[in-house]
Amino acid sequence: MKLTYEPVIGLEIHGELLTNSKMFCGCSADYGSAPEPNTNICPTCTGLPGAMPVVNKKATELAALVGLALNCSINKHNTFARKNYYYPDLPKGYQISQYELPIAEKGWLDVSPSSPALPPVGEGSNSPLPMGEGLGVRVRVRRVHIEEDTAKLAHEKNYALVDFNRAGVPLLEIVSEPDIRTVEAALDYATKVRAILRYLGVNSGDMEKGVLRFEANISVRPVGSDEFRTRTEIKNLNSFRALVRASQYEIERQIKLYEAGETVIQETLGWDDARGVTTSQRSKEEAHDYRYFPEPDLPPLQLSDAWIESIRSQLPELPEAKTARFISDFGLTPSDARFLTSDLALADYFERVVAKSKSSAKTVHSWLAGELMRYLNDSGTDIKDLTLDPATFAQLIDMVTDKTIGASAGKTVLTELLTKGGDPAQIVKEKNLAQLTDVSAIQELVTKILDDNPKEVDEYNAGKETLFQWFMGQVARATKGKADPNVAKELMVKGLEERRK
Repeated sequence: MKLTYEPVIGLEIHGELLTNSKMFCGCSADYGSAPEPNTNICPTCTGLPGAMPVVNKKATELAALVGLALNCSINKHNTFARKNYYYPDLPKGYQISQYELPIAEKGWLDVSPSSPALPPVGEGSNSPLPMGEGLGVRVRVRRVHIEEDTAKLAHEKNYALVDFNRAGVPLLEIVSEPDIRTVEAALDYATKVRAILRYLGVNSGDMEKGVLRFEANISVRPVGSDEFRTRTEIKNLNSFRALVRASQYEIERQIKLYEAGETVIQETLGWDDARGVTTSQRSKEEAHDYRYFPEPDLPPLQLSDAWIESIRSQLPELPEAKTARFISDFGLTPSDARFLTSDLALADYFERVVAKSKSSAKTVHSWLAGELMRYLNDSGTDIKDLTLDPATFAQLIDMVTDKTIGASAGKTVLTELLTKGGDPAQIVKEKNLAQLTDVSAIQELVTKILDDNPKEVDEYNAGKETLFQWFMGQVARATKGKADPNVAKELMVKGLEERRK
């Protein structure tokens, strides 16, 4: 009997914190704006002898905020440690991180176990863990800890260039337990963590800039088993697409190894996106390989209950809570609500349009998810940079709802507003886009179309019902899309029926 397998996945998410200065020195954390490589540096972030680190207070606050958002317990006593390893992008020869006592631990996040957007992985089942209070699988968050980012390497043919401008930037690592059983759930977990970080304003979420990176720890086991087999770690996945493709490939690779009677080697892997394969980088390290020991130059952080509660008071309405509210208050479907709340700026814009519109929230969602998103995607514009005032957008939507203009004309007006600005009513007047609602005028036009096309009328009445859309197209063409489609359809059905007799 052939075994079926399921994946066992744990994710490590590394996110740079949006602070003005680096984690342990006063250098600017905005390394992207540095004029030249190795100019935004000091003795501390380049690891020169005798330099003493000082903890960034703001980074500590942001880390605690993330921990609370992920339902973690905050450790009032937490410490820093030296993580020892050598690599050219690590100026001190060790990284200041947290090990035994991180700032936050033992949290959770509920995710969807599967999604129709992705194909099934191998022959494994979802094997969901116990449900949380929300709909989905509860993924436990093992720890949230603070550390410093490394320098950047630029690899040339026979050498590498090191830029220390990024070295020492505050970095947050969020480590899940191996509770994830599908690639779909891994994607949902990563997507939700990114959304939370953006809602909190602690990370921009711009993965193409490298400020948010994923590492997937993957193993596979027979369905029904509770063993934890040898795992591999895929490093530095900087997009959701890379996370999905790399995880799917690695799961299939391990299944094939077991089915061939071979074993999986514990190792660290890279992802070759162009070839679509994982590649071996080095043997997988364990904690003892890093020779962790307490950072002698930094005292433990002592956090009071009052300080923790002051951070908790800064928590905004998070994506899951906002999604639930959009469903209950606006009558949106879960998928429509999740789309809107996936981005805080989009959710805020939606609410501002709804507040100014007489149309239903579902209608507003339809315009945002359709025509507005099409424009943003085609133009490469971020919703935060949108110049179209919500009240103006609401006015346009209401003009379509109350049939002042048709849907086609509404799209024309929206394009004008997005590219040139202006007033919807004035644009409608200047372009003569007002909807034709005069029943007698539309009736006259329908009669003329039917009289001028007896062959098509006979074919329709003989059973070629697809011609109905052709007749409606003639109405739209004759009126330049301004005829009320519902009135035109009713009159066209009636006219064709009369000619059937």
